[in-house]
Amino acid sequence: KLQDVLGALGQKTQLDLPQIVVVGGQSSGKSSVLESIVGRSFLPRGTGIVTRRPLVLQLYNTSVIPPVEEDSEEGEGEEVAQDEQYNDEITENRGGGPPRIINTQNSSDLPSSSGEWGEFLHLPGRRFANFSDIRDEIIRDTERLTGRNRGISSTPLHLKIYSPRVLHLSLVDLPGTAKVAVGDQPHDIEDQIQDMCLSYISNPNAIILAVTAGNTDLANSDALKLARSVDPQGDRTIGVITKLDLLDPGTDCADYLQNRVIPLRRGYVGVVNRGQLDIDRDKSIVDGLKKEAQFFRSHPAYNHRALLAKCGTPNLARDLNGILMHHIRECLPELKSRITGMMGELQGELDALGQPVDTMNEATQSGQLLGLLSRFSANFAQCIDGRGTSIEGIEMNELYGGARVAFIFNEVFVRSLMSIDAFDGLSDEEIRTTICNANGTRSSLFVPEVSFDLLVRRQISRLEQPGLQCVDLVFDELQRIATQCEPPEFQRFPKLRERLLDVVSGLLKSCVGPTHMMVGNLVKIELAYINTSHPDFIGGSKAVARLMEKMNDDHQNATNGTADGGRDNSPGLRATSSLGDEVSLSSTPYPSNIENTNQVNTLNGGPTASSEKGGLMNFIF
Repeated sequence: KLQDVLGALGQKTQLDLPQIVVVGGQSSGKSSVLESIVGRSFLPRGTGIVTRRPLVLQLYNTSVIPPVEEDSEEGEGEEVAQDEQYNDEITENRGGGPPRIINTQNSSDLPSSSGEWGEFLHLPGRRFANFSDIRDEIIRDTERLTGRNRGISSTPLHLKIYSPRVLHLSLVDLPGTAKVAVGDQPHDIEDQIQDMCLSYISNPNAIILAVTAGNTDLANSDALKLARSVDPQGDRTIGVITKLDLLDPGTDCADYLQNRVIPLRRGYVGVVNRGQLDIDRDKSIVDGLKKEAQFFRSHPAYNHRALLAKCGTPNLARDLNGILMHHIRECLPELKSRITGMMGELQGELDALGQPVDTMNEATQSGQLLGLLSRFSANFAQCIDGRGTSIEGIEMNELYGGARVAFIFNEVFVRSLMSIDAFDGLSDEEIRTTICNANGTRSSLFVPEVSFDLLVRRQISRLEQPGLQCVDLVFDELQRIATQCEPPEFQRFPKLRERLLDVVSGLLKSCVGPTHMMVGNLVKIELAYINTSHPDFIGGSKAVARLMEKMNDDHQNATNGTADGGRDNSPGLRATSSLGDEVSLSSTPYPSNIENTNQVNTLNGGPTASSEKGGLMNFIF
């Protein structure tokens, strides 16, 4: 039932169900083994790759009671009883003698075929009493997914078979491994099949049925190689040796069946399937089982007690049924615990979504709508304050909510401001032109203030663009926060969610324009009044003084370079600053810690420029 539910949902879960997975190479006899277990010919036949998608085969025994859908302890007891009854019908092993196959000796012992049918999960409610129709439906649905180019698909096909001659089993038939692409098959057909097989046998609760042809070396078995990759100890692998009747005279597989070559915990079982000639002649499965029983009883290597119990399809079915039943009992507590946990999580999600809308009156619906909007507002505020959490848990891996807004202000905005150089886009020629234009027809000894204001305002206006960019970044971030603060109940109401996000986006967008205007007004305020009283501002008198100091340093260096290295007795230079203060430039050397006069800060707290880049600007300001 769990397989039916998971197959109908069409989704992958972390629930590892106990099942028997059949793997093997192409033409190793996998399909023949499954048909012998079922007792009917229902699988596609042909050359090359025939099984092109996983077939989940569920067998139900109907010899005692028909299959029921209700779970009950009585039903489980009846199923166990019918399994035991069928085991008794297949083999008779009373008195310690070798098992004797009795249900295939006489066709009258077999139940009537009227109680056999098959059902596909993708065709609910439709029964296939004719097993040829089952084969045709398998081919038709496979070609629907994979086409006719011999490609494969990982989408499983679910088939249930109800028959009084089968045991309760759950098997998965996988495509046979191939080495080389044939015809128009994909070039990576080998990797595709191997990945598909590994996805099933990697399930720790899966029993691996590794099918190998007896006329090949067991050490070269593709099935055992795949099984060994996920089950190195062989604890959940069963070996099946097929085609024992095709061995050369004088050879046998007794060593394989006695688990002497490649040991497996669950051992090996040998079977003889119908040959291609038997299939072409439409030889029945019943006759094939008779031929198989006769072969093992008459072969000198297999007709003794130690090996006869390990030979034959009925013994294989019985062993698989017992192994699967015991395996299910072992896995059942863990499965029950995981299913209970999954149900609890889903129930919590359902409770978070609230009660169905159909059961609410108008007042209740209004109250729920108000509650949803209130929770959204609270989540948004908490996210900005740093107290919110997201459904995906992204706050553990990246900046989230208000922290991202703070990053924009403290990192992005500050970095963009600091990247603006006071002399960018301002050449010496432009400075000279501005000064000349400010003087008009007169010649002036000092720099006019009009030219200074024009140059400074031009540079200050460049600070507006980083501010506008910061506003846009914060707007985008607030929109992102709005999408991350949705309550889980919004999943039920996609139209309400869409409408709410539209309203929030419109509200935020309506605030962008006024914010841009405010940033522009702040810059205009700074442009309206140039503050020259700031302590970091270098005025005209200080600039002239530093220029004189530079000239004195150059003169001192020239004096020290004379041959006698004596003291320079030339008179010192004297100059008058723009404020009337007399500046003496004597030949006395100045301390070495005098700051570089070539670096002049023209804007409040702004960057500096060297004399090579803005020598005239240094002289002016």
